Amino acid sequence: MKKIIFISILIVFLISCQKERHNSVTVVPVPPSDVYVAGWEDNGTNDVAKVWKNGVATSLTNGSDDALASSVYVSGANVYVAGWEDNGTSFAKIWKNGIATTLTNVSYDSYAYSVYVSGADVYVAGYDDNGTKIVAKIWKNGVATSLTNGSNEAYASSVYVSGSDVYVTGTEFNGTHDVAKVWKNGVATSLTNGSNDAEAFSVFVSGKDVYVAGYEDNGTDYVAKVWKNGVATSLTNGTLPNGNGDAYARSVYVSGADVYVVGTEANGTNFVAKVWKNGVATSLTNGSNDAYANSVYVSGADVYVAGTEDNGTNDVAKVWKNGVATSLTNGTFRANASSVFVKN
Repeated sequence: MKKIIFISILIVFLISCQKERHNSVTVVPVPPSDVYVAGWEDNGTNDVAKVWKNGVATSLTNGSDDALASSVYVSGANVYVAGWEDNGTSFAKIWKNGIATTLTNVSYDSYAYSVYVSGADVYVAGYDDNGTKIVAKIWKNGVATSLTNGSNEAYASSVYVSGSDVYVTGTEFNGTHDVAKVWKNGVATSLTNGSNDAEAFSVFVSGKDVYVAGYEDNGTDYVAKVWKNGVATSLTNGTLPNGNGDAYARSVYVSGADVYVVGTEANGTNFVAKVWKNGVATSLTNGSNDAYANSVYVSGADVYVAGTEDNGTNDVAKVWKNGVATSLTNGTFRANASSVFVKN
């Protein structure tokens, strides 16, 4: 009898162990994401180009001249930042891990607005002045290609590479109004007909779909818009008089079936930083002070937005994660967060 009881207990124990093995789950730790933000902060005399990693700032310039960082892209262990520095003439620059390379050596102003890395190739979009007009340009590994012929003012504001195709968005003056445009491998497509002013600030490619964020004047207000394959959707209604409802879409990011756009909209008194998900707006600020959302990046279920909010005295550089703000600067001097990139 004791032997039977012992065997029964042993069987129950083994079954319990087997169940435990089946029910156990191996948890693999997920490494934390690194959040990079590019922008600038005034030092009391000049604007200093900066990049923040997880809220910790690194100065890209020494503050002896004005400088701004406009875009950040992380590839592997390398951090690329595009912007410019002004020593009397503005020079388009790219910083790789804090080391600057000047993209132009002309006697006229040049600016770098956007950087994108594809494999071993580094693309930068911006413009330079030819002495008469500003010309939209793209640099690939430091070699410039003009997107416009210099007969009218034009600039490139954003670049995105998908496979072997290079997309650039920006604006070209038609002699009367600014026209929002997108270039694919150097070939331009107009997003607006030129009857009213319009600008394009950001391009994102998802599969075969090309998204562009910007705005168009409706004769009363600037209306924030997103174009999908050239077809516009208005994000704001532009109904307030005298420009009191002006709105701008500054950045677009597509994650799965969801389209995120960030920008700003006037509430009649101040500008409110906003994020639109599939056309539905959420305010990031309460409208008591001016605020601007400049860049959006989606990582998994998290939505990051870089921008700025006035504290009543100065603009404070900020990053919002899922709508919760973190200040990157203390508000003693003016500052701005231009671009955000998340590396997992």
